[in-house]
Amino acid sequence: MLTLEQKKTIVAEVEDVAKSAQSAIAAEYRGLSVGEMTKLRAEARNAGVYLRVVKNSLARRALESTGYSCMNESLTGPLVLLFSNEDPASGARIVRDFAKDHDKLVVKVIALNGKLLPTGGLESLASMPTRDQAIGMLMSVMKAPIEKFVRTLAEPNNKLVRTIAAVRDQKECA
Repeated sequence: MLTLEQKKTIVAEVEDVAKSAQSAIAAEYRGLSVGEMTKLRAEARNAGVYLRVVKNSLARRALESTGYSCMNESLTGPLVLLFSNEDPASGARIVRDFAKDHDKLVVKVIALNGKLLPTGGLESLASMPTRDQAIGMLMSVMKAPIEKFVRTLAEPNNKLVRTIAAVRDQKECA
């Protein structure tokens, strides 16, 4: 049984994490073994995702003053909360990958920047590129017109060289 001080500490901790989180997921873990939950916690920790099993009443109280208060109505049953701080898709990737092998992990609520998403949106959220991948994609898009311009400028010289080489080859054969 938790004391009032322990409950306040849990609420403050979850509230603090939720205020800075980019996305949040609540998933039902009923039927998972302790070993499976430990594996899920380790994967979350390695990806920089905050994972916590919290009583729903404490979770509601913690989320009240954050952008994730929209999740409060859906917090029923045994739930594990995942908050992604750096990459909004990292929590979704963990849940998606873990649920492939463990069908007992069922997503109940997904929120991105304080807005609810349908639970079917887990796959689309998980497939979002990471920050580094997005920057790489942006750089390739920005670089393409410059590369095409340089190739266009170089083409007359290349054509002249090919023409001279063809004339040389023709004179050598004759």
